[in-house]
Amino acid sequence: MAQLLTEAEIQEQAKFLADWTVEDSKLLITRTFKDFIEAIEFVNKLVEPAESAGHHPDIEISYNKVKIILTTHDAGGLTQPDFDVARAISQIS
Repeated sequence: MAQLLTEAEIQEQAKFLADWTVEDSKLLITRTFKDFIEAIEFVNKLVEPAESAGHHPDIEISYNKVKIILTTHDAGGLTQPDFDVARAISQIS
């Protein structure tokens, strides 16, 4: 199981993730698209990096908005894989 990060480690890594917020031991971002089709196309692009990392985000879709939530459920908070996947997601347009 991945090791929980300290609050200082979380804040340090969060500095390098534009548009992401840290809330209740979770990393969050909401992306807005032109329409539902573009939102789903974006979600489909998340499959490869999540599978490669073996670490999967929680995803909420509401028409043209996609909310991505990262946390390590079995560790009970944020771990390095959460930040690694967040960085990969940030590279997806």
